[in-house]
Amino acid sequence: MMKENRLARRRIKLELLPLLEKRQTSEIFNFLERYPDHLVLNTLFSALCNPLDRVRWNAVMCFGTIVPRLAEERIEEARVIMRRFLWSLNDESGGIGWGAPESLAEIMCHCGQLRREYLHMLISYMCEDGEEFFQDGNYLELPMLQRGLLWGIGRLCQCHRDEMIEQNIVEKVAAYLSSTDSAVSGLAIWSLGLLQAKSTGQRIAPFLDKVKVIQIYKDNFLQDVELGFLAEEALQALS
Repeated sequence: MMKENRLARRRIKLELLPLLEKRQTSEIFNFLERYPDHLVLNTLFSALCNPLDRVRWNAVMCFGTIVPRLAEERIEEARVIMRRFLWSLNDESGGIGWGAPESLAEIMCHCGQLRREYLHMLISYMCEDGEEFFQDGNYLELPMLQRGLLWGIGRLCQCHRDEMIEQNIVEKVAAYLSSTDSAVSGLAIWSLGLLQAKSTGQRIAPFLDKVKVIQIYKDNFLQDVELGFLAEEALQALS
């Protein structure tokens, strides 16, 4: 049985990676229906480290389909996957956690149970540790991981705006407006617009004349967007 599973995983990897690179998500999801969820997960985890943007983002979307479906039948197995993502963001893991915040968010967009259990952990990655006995922060220092985190916050705001507003995270997100990484500040602007954070309007306004282009994954494809456009869009949402 173990040998058969190894062979199946190799076959899936050979077939799935080209699909992640070249096909639409609907075709990829149709392919995934042919195999048990547990056999495709390793390939998807490896795809999160792929150098091609499209492969990585399609893998994130696949996690958002497979893990919520798994949670409906075997919730503990779904929790194991969530914990694997969280562990990858832990300094002690020895890894970096590429794609972990995005995948966590996409999964939680489609699964209320996992969102109730793990949303506070995603938010904790925006928080510094407090004084002793109040050390609940897991602040991510790498800008590349901050990009993934803020995309995840924005994505959850797209799917569950009211719930995200209730989390009182506006100031945590707004802190990233001062980032030296344009993609980080741009994703913060996007998230604040979705949060309808009117208190941040004056801090967003200076970005209106910024022509720096960043990439943001929206509406199932990666888009090139000027910071000024994101600021204008956010300010319109705030008004």
